[in-house]
Amino acid sequence: MVERLIARAGDPSRVDDWRREAFRVIAPGAQRLPSVAATIVDALGLDHGAWACLATPVHLMAGMRNVTMAADGILSLAQGEAAALAEDFNRVFGGAGARLSVGRGALLYCLFEKRIDAVTRDPEEAAGNDVFGYQPTGPDGARLRRLMSEMEMWLFDHPVNHARSSQERQPVTGLWLWGGGATGEALPPVDGWCAGQDPFFAAFGSEHEYPRGAGSGVVVCGERPGSDEWLAVERRWLVPAVADLRWGRLQRLELSAADRRFSVGKGPNLRFWRRSRPWWESYGME
Repeated sequence: MVERLIARAGDPSRVDDWRREAFRVIAPGAQRLPSVAATIVDALGLDHGAWACLATPVHLMAGMRNVTMAADGILSLAQGEAAALAEDFNRVFGGAGARLSVGRGALLYCLFEKRIDAVTRDPEEAAGNDVFGYQPTGPDGARLRRLMSEMEMWLFDHPVNHARSSQERQPVTGLWLWGGGATGEALPPVDGWCAGQDPFFAAFGSEHEYPRGAGSGVVVCGERPGSDEWLAVERRWLVPAVADLRWGRLQRLELSAADRRFSVGKGPNLRFWRRSRPWWESYGME
């Protein structure tokens, strides 16, 4: 279905920050995108004035001259694994001015007693690449990089990884710190709904089925088109959205991946003459 929709869309637009673009769909009046950390204040009961970021489990591979994140190196944790890592980190690194907490969906957050001035990058950008150019920068970037290196050593022989290896699952060789910001930041109001697996958009709702007639929405999917899991994604989200588009209940349907976005509208703007081709070619992906 994705290939057919792309074949009917206009030329793609370049997307520098997909979260910022998607947030405009449900918060058109927002002046800027809040930090991911700002969305976790209520969930974790953090004190305002602290600084927080996500600590995403990743699989890193050390070579002779560089460290690379595997293309499939962004990992997920079971609730028990996340709790075990948080408890052990807080025991080992107690007094270092940072602690781990477990949030919704077994996500890990790193909480700092003082504000951090650093620019961080989404691990999706680093996946499949040498991580050197994606590490934290700015005045406090070195502190975050040092902590990430210490985390790698702590995780090297961790019991959680022994259990994962026995289950033939990739070990967690690092925690990627990103999405940071002051936890006192206020969230703007939104007019729409959200669904899927993104830690940022989960703060604005988590629909489990397509909400017909609910207006604008954002769905974030980690499944790849063509996989068995993708069939459920199409059935749950794309099929009813296309039906709403056809009947005029939606103005447009936007499909984003990598750094490209295709927009599909109702009526004569659909480009029926474009040749259908594999979705990854349309998005410039291998």
